[in-house]
Amino acid sequence: MSLNNMKLPHFLAHSGLFLSMLGVSHMSAAQVVMLDATVVTGESEAVAIDQRGWLPAVQGAAIFAGKKTAVIDLDGQARNVGNSYRTALSQTPGLLLAEESSPLVSIGYRGLDPHRAQFMQVLKDGIPIHADQFGYPESYYTPPLDTVDRIEFMHGGAALQHGPQPGGALNYITHRPRTDKEFSMRTQHVGGSHDLYSTFSSADGTVGKLGYYLYYNHRESDGFRSVNSDYSLDNGAIKLLHTLENGGVIIFNADRYEEKHGEPGGLSVADFNAGSVKATKKYDRMKIARDAVSLTYELAPTPDSFWVTNAWWTAYDRFSWRQRGGGFGVDPSGLNAGTNDIEDQHFETLAIDSRYRSDWGGDGDKRHSLSTGVQFYHMDSPRVDSRGASADAESGTVRRISDREVFYAPVFVENRFVFGDFSITPGLRLENVSQEVEEKLNLDKTPESRDEDSNILLGGLGAEYATDDRSALYANISQAYRPMIFTQAVPLGGGEVVNDDLSESESIEYEIGYRSRPEEWLSFDASLFLLSFKDKVGSIKDGGLTYIENVGDAIHKGLDVGISADLLRLVTGSEREDAIEWYLNATLLDAEFVDGRYDGKAPQYAADHIVRTGFNYRRDDKLKLSFGGTFLSDHYANDSNDDEYAVPAYMVWDLTAEWKVHENIRLLAGINNLFDESYFARVRADGIDPADGRNFYAGASFEF
Repeated sequence: MSLNNMKLPHFLAHSGLFLSMLGVSHMSAAQVVMLDATVVTGESEAVAIDQRGWLPAVQGAAIFAGKKTAVIDLDGQARNVGNSYRTALSQTPGLLLAEESSPLVSIGYRGLDPHRAQFMQVLKDGIPIHADQFGYPESYYTPPLDTVDRIEFMHGGAALQHGPQPGGALNYITHRPRTDKEFSMRTQHVGGSHDLYSTFSSADGTVGKLGYYLYYNHRESDGFRSVNSDYSLDNGAIKLLHTLENGGVIIFNADRYEEKHGEPGGLSVADFNAGSVKATKKYDRMKIARDAVSLTYELAPTPDSFWVTNAWWTAYDRFSWRQRGGGFGVDPSGLNAGTNDIEDQHFETLAIDSRYRSDWGGDGDKRHSLSTGVQFYHMDSPRVDSRGASADAESGTVRRISDREVFYAPVFVENRFVFGDFSITPGLRLENVSQEVEEKLNLDKTPESRDEDSNILLGGLGAEYATDDRSALYANISQAYRPMIFTQAVPLGGGEVVNDDLSESESIEYEIGYRSRPEEWLSFDASLFLLSFKDKVGSIKDGGLTYIENVGDAIHKGLDVGISADLLRLVTGSEREDAIEWYLNATLLDAEFVDGRYDGKAPQYAADHIVRTGFNYRRDDKLKLSFGGTFLSDHYANDSNDDEYAVPAYMVWDLTAEWKVHENIRLLAGINNLFDESYFARVRADGIDPADGRNFYAGASFEF
């Protein structure tokens, strides 16, 4: 398997052209910008992190100089209840949220398919949390935002250190044990519309050199559809952090997640326009279970180096049953409606990832930095598909059995060369992926097997120029690719055919931007980007068969802008305990297929503009109010731009509040979709997935 037109010489030629456009050869030397820092980790390292905008040039074992990044500071907003990603992502351009009624999350990047964030790398404390990174890259689990300190988002060019995914990397950084107390606890209880009940309870502290943090989260709701939109989830975890004599830390983490939800099916265009919330699928259900154990070792051997190693084991179970028959927005009928399809998939992963950074040469903050890492990853995934004898059967006649296996051993290296004000960071990543799919039984066709080995070299090049100690120009070029998933390599159905010349998708992304904090009350980041996505894989129905083929190349180009301003500090000119932050972030996107079957059409979920704006009011730690709006333009939910897959423009506002009424008590409240907008953000093969109207929640948090 190889990447056509993506060889390293081709990449370097583009790099030289792009840097010439920047005028890099004419830049003078000066100090690379370093942002204000706060200590956010244990004794192993005082990691420089500024939660007001973007990641520092170097953090831990990673290099971010010359790359577009974002830090989502959840503490800067009123407390998030119910994992509301519309509010959590309110200050991050480039991301599209395809909302649904279940707890599952779908996030797209600059016009790439959002379904289960499958074009992105999704991590929790640096550890991947997809069911599988390649063969089944769907993220069914995300941590409760109550336990997340911040979310770090690395755009396409910044994610090369984490994997080849073209949609960048989203990294949830969870809380570590507090060090100022031996014991503290919190229990939060919230109720709301549609019989919502959400509770989060935690306890943490540090005794001697041992820190502990444990939590339990439960959330349930009947949902807003007529039936079968209920969900329930339970998640518990324990984290232990032991500080060693050498200043390093060992972190043990174990968590269990269980979730089940109904799938009420999609609506027709006519039913949605009539305001219907009926369920077209009354028996479809899904269950998710995930167990995970990880062990992390962090050490700063010298003041100029950092080493981190993560070892983890995870076991995912995905079980679903779905009624046969039906179609787009219609109830199942006919003979097939008396049966269902049952999927039972298991994913078991064992992996280790080790990274090391060393600063060398130069003096002080003008030193160069080398970062390198390797991962060994093995995933085994048996799958059993059955046919149930009723619409709600949970067992039936076995029709397909397959074994799937992935072995992955990537190596990456980056080096930041610093020349005064200017730095340049070239990087390479060698992808070594082996995927195997073996069908042992398939009653719909002759069983197939496929074994693919890939050895692919990817390159990245970043440049940064500090115009002063608060501002910088940055530019990046990075390659990525998207291997075939299991169901593309070996289709399940008898009517599905894989083209002999099917190849993996590939991309190259260019970005140039400017970020600055010219005043303490103001920060902004703006960039131009171009994402060239080649050989997109799609499914085409023709003559009763479904062909899996490369449907064409697309160009995604546009502008990302993010602005944040403290209006009270602007007016008074002095630091205050309270703040009124106004924010605006926007993505203006022009995405189009430039050849292939869909030439001239827009890729799915490529909205021409996504704008988020609003205000966050904070009075010390006593009161927080957040009022924000999300605006999306018309777009399509499929690549062929069919009328029934059209997503009309919508505008949604949310209001949330957090009030500390006593040293030990906080009141929480919110109104989602404040102005009762009728809209939808997701369309699937069974129809329109409508969004909820105005809904509310209220509760309290008790903290000791």
